[in-house]
This record gives sequence, structure tokens and C-alpha cells, in this order.
Amino acid sequence: MDGALAAQMGEAVAEKVLRYRRDRSGWKICQEGNGVSVSWRPSVEFPGNLYRGEGIVNGPPEKVWDCIKPLAGSLREQWDENVSHFEVIQSITDTLCVTRTATPSAAMKLISPRDFVDVALVKKYEDGTISSNATNVEHPSCPPKPGYVRGFNHPCGCFCEPVPGSAPPAKLNPRPAPSSLCRMVTWMLSSCCRGRYIR
Repeated sequence: MDGALAAQMGEAVAEKVLRYRRDRSGWKICQEGNGVSVSWRPSVEFPGNLYRGEGIVNGPPEKVWDCIKPLAGSLREQWDENVSHFEVIQSITDTLCVTRTATPSAAMKLISPRDFVDVALVKKYEDGTISSNATNVEHPSCPPKPGYVRGFNHPCGCFCEPVPGSAPPAKLNPRPAPSSLCRMVTWMLSSCCRGRYIR
């Protein structure tokens, strides 16, 4: 994939997901529990809904990010039962790549194993927030594979951000205190659940 096109797509999805992050209007909570809330609102771009999950995690953003970052062999493959395989198809820069994520069958195998090919961009912001932003892309090195239904991702992403006022690091200690907090915000833009969580 052309690097300039991938960068343009990554920046566009990052801007879109950031706009959703900042726009607090119209969201309705559909589920709450264990410190996590899931909200939805109708999409104005396609027939379907936008979904947002939000919760607080006890830990510095960098440590939490290690558990969710979109990298092959990362900790996410170990804990996320919705990811059976993750690979980088094309690494463009250290923050931009094309990925393939495979998911297992679900609902007593009524839903076949699926795979998704996305352009993914990681961004870091001045306040310490780290975001992962992704959207569907076709890539010549990754045609549909036998045994998987090729899925389509609408723009989606995840924000890992420090909670203001939570245990700032000591002046001489470059690492945040163990009791610092970060907020996790995930987005799934869905048309009848065709989108995918990126946590």
C-alpha cells in the first residue's frame, strides 16, 4: 500500500474518532457495570449506530497501553478472547501499519471466524493520551483467506488517557506513581454490529 495514502487514511480516521471523543451530545447509556459504561447513538454517516465504551483502569497509561496496543505478539493476543490472531501486513512507520486481525467463531459457531484488514495509526497527544485508530482497507498482500469471512470495519479507535488529578509522578521519578489512573475509551462504529471493538 502506498505510504502517503495510508498516512492520509490514518489521519482522517484519527480526526473522525477524536471528533466523536469530544462530542458528548446524543449518547445514551445502554449498559453499565463494574465501572464500565457502554453508550450508543445513531450514526449520521451510515444506517446503524455508533458505540462507545468507557472505564477507568488503575495504572499509568503507558502500562495499560502495553496491554492493548495493536502489535503482533502483544499482550492483547493473550487476554482478548475476541482475537485469535493478529499480524502486521505492512509496516509503514513506527506508528502506521496495515494489520490483519482474526476472530474466532462465536454464538455456538453460528458466526463464522472472521478476519479484518485495517490501516492502523497510533497517535500520542501532549496531555499523555495515546490513541489507536483504524479503518478497513484492501491490501494486495492479504486477499481473503479460506476459513474466514472477510469483515469490514468502520472507523474505530481506542483512547488511553490520564485521569486529571490522579497521583502525579514525583518530580525526580520519571515513571508515574502506581496509583495513577487512566481512562479507557473505545469506539465501535457499527451498522448492525458489522464494526469491531478495538480495545
